[in-house]
Amino acid sequence: MSLNILNPGSNAVRYTTTLSPAAHWSLVVRRGVSLTMTDLEGGANVGLLMYNPNLLAEKYNAPDTLKCQHTFKLTRGNCLYSDMGRIFCSIVEDTFGWHDTVCGNSDADIVRQRWGGRDYQSDRNLWQQNGRDSFLVELVKYGLSRRDMPANVNFFSRVETDQQGNLQLGRRAAAGDRVTLRFEMDALVVLHSCPHPLNRERTYPRRPVKLELSESREIRADDPCLNHCDENRRGFENNALYHLGLGTAGIRAEEPSVAGA
Repeated sequence: MSLNILNPGSNAVRYTTTLSPAAHWSLVVRRGVSLTMTDLEGGANVGLLMYNPNLLAEKYNAPDTLKCQHTFKLTRGNCLYSDMGRIFCSIVEDTFGWHDTVCGNSDADIVRQRWGGRDYQSDRNLWQQNGRDSFLVELVKYGLSRRDMPANVNFFSRVETDQQGNLQLGRRAAAGDRVTLRFEMDALVVLHSCPHPLNRERTYPRRPVKLELSESREIRADDPCLNHCDENRRGFENNALYHLGLGTAGIRAEEPSVAGA
C-alpha cells in the first residue's frame, strides 16, 4: 500500500494498493477521483457495489444502467447509474472491453460445491471466500446488511451464451488489463476479488488486482461517456442539479468543457 501526499491537484496516482485474492475492500471515493483496477496475473474477477455515502438507500442499479444505454455489457463510454437516475461513475478507460453486471455473486454453496469447504479458522489466508459474504463483511461496517445488497458488477468477466442459450464465461482478461472509473459523485465503493459465479476452473481461482486512485481530468464537451447517448447526458444533468451550490458547473453545450467531475 502506498499513499502519495505530494502534488495535490495533479493527475498522478495518489494511492495504490493490491487487492489480494479472495479479499474485500471498501472506501468512500470522492467526486473527481478516478479508480483504476489492473488485473495483475490474468483471469481476475472484481465484484463491485456502490452507495451514496450521504444517502445509503441510494445504490447502484444494474437494470437502469443497462436499459438506458441499450447494452448487455459495460465498457468504455458507459456510465454506472444509481436508482435515483444519477451517475456514480463513468468508464473512461478499458483494455478488456466487456464487464458483466447480470450474473451476480458467488455464494458459500457455489464455492463449497465446486472447490470444497475451507474456513478461515483452519486455513487462514488460503480459505476460499465467496463474493456474497465478502460484500456483507464490508457492508456491516456502514450499518448495511444483506437486504441492502443490489445486483453487482463483475469486472474482467465476459459472459457469453452457448448454443442452448446457457450463460458461460468467455474470454478471460489478460495480465495487465485495466479499467478506469471516473467518479461523478461521492460513492461508497465496495469491492471483492472472489470468483465469478460462472467460474468452473478446477482449482479455486486466486488472482490479485492492483487498485490506484488519482485525481480525474476535466470533463470536456467531447467526452465519450457524456455523449454516449441522450440518457447519459440527462444523467450528468441530474448530477449537476444534485451538486448545485457545491461549486459544480452545469452542462452547457456552448462551453468547451464541463467543469467538476
